[in-house]
Amino acid sequence: MHIVYVSDGKAGHRSQALGLFKAMQRQSQEAVTFQEISIDDLPIVTLISALFSHQLHAVEHEPTYIFGVGSHTHFRVWLFGQVYRQAKTVILMKPSLPFALFDYAVIPEHDGVTASKKVLVTQGALNPIVNEQRHQQGRILIALGGSSKRHQWNDAKVLNSIQHITADNPEAEIILTTSRRTPKAFLNVLEQQNFSAQLQIYPVEQTPQGWIFKEMQKAEAVWVTGDSVSMIYEALTAGCKVGVIEVDRLKEDRITGSVDLILQKGLVSLSTSSSELTEPSAFKEADRVATYLLTK
Repeated sequence: MHIVYVSDGKAGHRSQALGLFKAMQRQSQEAVTFQEISIDDLPIVTLISALFSHQLHAVEHEPTYIFGVGSHTHFRVWLFGQVYRQAKTVILMKPSLPFALFDYAVIPEHDGVTASKKVLVTQGALNPIVNEQRHQQGRILIALGGSSKRHQWNDAKVLNSIQHITADNPEAEIILTTSRRTPKAFLNVLEQQNFSAQLQIYPVEQTPQGWIFKEMQKAEAVWVTGDSVSMIYEALTAGCKVGVIEVDRLKEDRITGSVDLILQKGLVSLSTSSSELTEPSAFKEADRVATYLLTK
């Protein structure tokens, strides 16, 4: 089985495609291979020409599935599917083209699309994380984001939340890390607080790639700022109890709505005490989608 992923180069989109590929790899009885092809290497003219030859030189093996994430990939995925008609086309988001042009669409529930035989509705975007069952009791991870087009960072509000987390979990080992969006001056302010003595602080610039996901596997509970939606779902997938640190919102949309939805469902909490967070449940959206695709 060969999967071709039409890539727009965005890390978050690649994470979704890898998540589904790895889930299919875990479940399939046959070998599953994965090839990423950039949209830059798939000019529309080349794809149209391939409609007549029914092959593309960039493709290593005849594809069984063609994945696309990101609106710029959708037309190419459709053309790709016309070149290799036996392949199943899968868009991992709400398609920008009619649903009928693709075999399957995997869409987060906050987009408000009704599930069907061709539409799989998921809780959040897919990711490649699995629960390795290595969580250590009393170990906490705090993951900070920053300002975005939907959120405005507020030092005082975030500091207050961190202070409450330290106060409500006095015996815990608490690891805190930042992201590229966290204001540079924030750590200086944080380190001046008395409660910072309870924290082990790892700025993102000092952590290797993949470090935070390894920390999730060890943490019993993870607190994530509300702007980092993908990380909230990654922590859930890792099998952690998850708390949300509120960040000021500049606007409400389907992404902020997705956080509100999982708060309403009780999957995550605004509590600052680990004992009051929801106990983790089996959160395996990529595996669920893989099972569906492989049985069709």
